[in-house]
Amino acid sequence: MAETTRRVLTLLSLLESRPTWSGPDLAERLGVTTRTIRRDVERLRELGYPVHGEQGSEGGYRLGRGRRLPPLVLDDEEAVAVALCLRQGAGGGVAGIEEQALRALTKLDQVLPARLSAEVHAIDDATAALPPAGGPRADVGLLTRLAHATKETVRVRFDYTARDGAVTSRHVEPYRLVTTGRLWYLFCFDLDRDDWRTFRIDRIGDLHVTTFRFQPQPSPDPVEHVRRAFPRAPWPHVTTVRFGAPLAKVRARIPEQYATCTADGDDATIAVCGSDNIDDLARHLALAAFDLGAELTVIDPPEFAARMRTLAGLLVG
Repeated sequence: MAETTRRVLTLLSLLESRPTWSGPDLAERLGVTTRTIRRDVERLRELGYPVHGEQGSEGGYRLGRGRRLPPLVLDDEEAVAVALCLRQGAGGGVAGIEEQALRALTKLDQVLPARLSAEVHAIDDATAALPPAGGPRADVGLLTRLAHATKETVRVRFDYTARDGAVTSRHVEPYRLVTTGRLWYLFCFDLDRDDWRTFRIDRIGDLHVTTFRFQPQPSPDPVEHVRRAFPRAPWPHVTTVRFGAPLAKVRARIPEQYATCTADGDDATIAVCGSDNIDDLARHLALAAFDLGAELTVIDPPEFAARMRTLAGLLVG
C-alpha cells in the first residue's frame, strides 16, 4: 500500500509539471504498465483530482480545473489564504521569492475552483497597498496568465509601450518569465520580427492568450538575454560607496541591476550605485547598510556624502 501511495503521489506531481502526458510516457517514468497508470489515474479521480483523458495520437492525460478543490490538500479557506499570500509574494511582497511564488501560484490557479478564484480576485481587488520603493510592479494577474501561456506553449498577443511612449502590437511565443528582483520581463520569440525579444511586463497591455500551440525551438539563455537586452541604465544619480561587508553579502542585498560591486579585501565591498532619485538612493543605501549590519562610507561624489550626513542627522534627531 505504501508503494502504491508513493507512486500515485509521483503521478500527481508529473501531471502538475506539464499540460499533457501520454500513457506510455507516464508508464516509462514510473516503471509500470499502462494498465497500472489507468488504475492510478482512477485513484486520483476518486480522491477528487480532475484528471482528464483524451484518445487519439495526440491524446493523453492532463490535470484540469475541478468543480471543487481536491481533498487532502487544502480546504477552501486555506486555499484562499495561500493564493492571496502567493499573489503578494509574486508581486514583490517579500524580496527574493517572486519567481517561486509565481510558480506556486500558477500551479494552484490551475486547479482552484472558479468560485474560490473569484473570491481571491475580489479580496485582492479590494485591498490597497503602498507601492514598493523599488518602482513599478507587474500586475500579478497578468503574470499568472503569461505563466500559463508559457507552460502550455500557446502564443499570445499584446500591446507594448516603449520607453518613448510608442505603442506597438506584438505576437509572440512566450518562453520564460525573468525577474531581476524589482522588474519582471517576458523572454519570447517575436513572430513578426522573426527574432528573440524581451519585454518589461509592466509595459504590457491588452494581453490576449490564444489557443494556437507552438513547438518550442532551441533558444538563448533567458537570463543572459535579459541581462544583455536591458543593461544597467544610465542613471541620472550615481555614487560610489564602501560597505564594511563581504562581496557575497552585498550582492545578495543589492540587485545587480542597480549596483556594480567589487571586493575590497575579504570583508569590504565597493559598490557603484545608481538611481533616478538621489533621496531614494540615500534611503536605500542606508537601509542596505542597516540590513547588512555594516559601516557605510561614501567615496564619491561629495554632494551625496552631504546628503547622507543630512539623512543620518534626521535619523538621530
